[in-house]
Amino acid sequence: MFEVAVTYLLRATPAGFEVLLGRKLTGIGTGFVVGPGGKLEPGEDAATAAAREVLEEVGITVAPAALRRIAELDYTFPHRPAWSQRSTAFLASDWSGEAAPSRELVPTWFPLTELPLDRMWDDARLWLPRALAGELIRADCAYGVDNQSVVAWSERG
Repeated sequence: MFEVAVTYLLRATPAGFEVLLGRKLTGIGTGFVVGPGGKLEPGEDAATAAAREVLEEVGITVAPAALRRIAELDYTFPHRPAWSQRSTAFLASDWSGEAAPSRELVPTWFPLTELPLDRMWDDARLWLPRALAGELIRADCAYGVDNQSVVAWSERG
């Protein structure tokens, strides 16, 4: 099981808060809408990896200290074990730069009230709206034979 870190950047607009997501262009989840993120490098902690991935994938600078942990999720893909991973998700509203596409991600801002859950990984519907509202989520998630549908979800205290 490898480790990944994902960041959800928030910005305030006159119409309310928006979150930065992007259409994934390569790797696991190609075509899905996701938060900027990726694998931890050797010796890297989750916050440092998250900040690095945001810069690499969307060109925005965020300090690791500005990241707030919102989820710790263990994903099991029994029918594709190489995809099994431990994910730490962060939220940040203190960052600088303008979102720009990369070879990994095409970024788009979405109103918090209009998350594109139908275009995201199936588990996002179970936790992301709650996490973006401030709840810390810790859970184990298993995907089915299609590697796209959640078949088991268990939250940890």
